[in-house]
Amino acid sequence: MPDCELIAECPFFNGRMTTTPALAAMYKLIYCHEDNVPCARHQVFLKLGKPAVPPDLFPHMQDEAETILARS
Repeated sequence: MPDCELIAECPFFNGRMTTTPALAAMYKLIYCHEDNVPCARHQVFLKLGKPAVPPDLFPHMQDEAETILARS
């Protein structure tokens, strides 16, 4: 699977995760390089657009993504 189209500009990785580079690298490998389908941020982006993605939504928070999508 190709890299996520948002990886270069993802505010989660280019802002929030700058203080924990090892954890950011692990998340990027799993959710951005290997398979972005389960990424909660990517799910919200695809359905509602970039402005709808909360800055504090971690890639593993699928339940929260489902809640956001259900409200829309």
